[in-house]
Amino acid sequence: MNGKGWVRCVLFTAALFPAPVAVVFLWVNTVALAHGSTSALPFSTIFTIAALYALIAFPLSVVGGIAAKNYASHDFNAPTRTTKVAREIPTEVPWYRSRFFQMVISGFLPFSAIYIELHYIFASMWGHQIYTLFGILFFAFILLIIVTSFISVALLYFQLAREDHRWWWSTFINAGMTGLFIYAYSFFYYFHRSGMSGMLQSSFYFGYMSIVSFAFFLMLGSAGFHFSLLFVKHIYSRVKCD
Repeated sequence: MNGKGWVRCVLFTAALFPAPVAVVFLWVNTVALAHGSTSALPFSTIFTIAALYALIAFPLSVVGGIAAKNYASHDFNAPTRTTKVAREIPTEVPWYRSRFFQMVISGFLPFSAIYIELHYIFASMWGHQIYTLFGILFFAFILLIIVTSFISVALLYFQLAREDHRWWWSTFINAGMTGLFIYAYSFFYYFHRSGMSGMLQSSFYFGYMSIVSFAFFLMLGSAGFHFSLLFVKHIYSRVKCD
């Protein structure tokens, strides 16, 4: 937005995660009410949660945006000299360097690192089993962050090597693709491991798993982007310009 649409950016940031959560929750709660389930939250609880967001979370997001606008640096300190005219990006690239293939690789490799632990987490969340290996869970989380960041940096290097400078959003999406694989795994677990069925159980399962997967997408995408930004600043700071 070039620093001009900061109000829209702040509002978008404040609603990026809460809005999908609210939509999914309203759908799941409506289904629970229609089936007479005790899992449905009463109106007073929903009103309390909405008030907490409207009176605390949203104002803090706006205050943070105003503070960043007034006190943060407005210029991006490029590590090397840049030109105002963007270079032409090659259109003919091998299939293994295409954007789609990079997205698949960047999502599959981190997912394969946590696949075994993910099975036990699903069994604990949806199979009513007791999970006690919190130390291993923390180790798997750190491993996921490290693997995602390294793969994002590696794919970024290949992207820059083919003279494609549009890396900002591609690194974010590549790093967050693990969330899509987690949601795809939830379908496998539902049909082959869970034993759940019916409208109520399906709504709860797929609704909340979509929120969890979206949270992983945002978290891993942010981690991959920041590691990639450090990588770009480091390599281009070593470039000698005449």
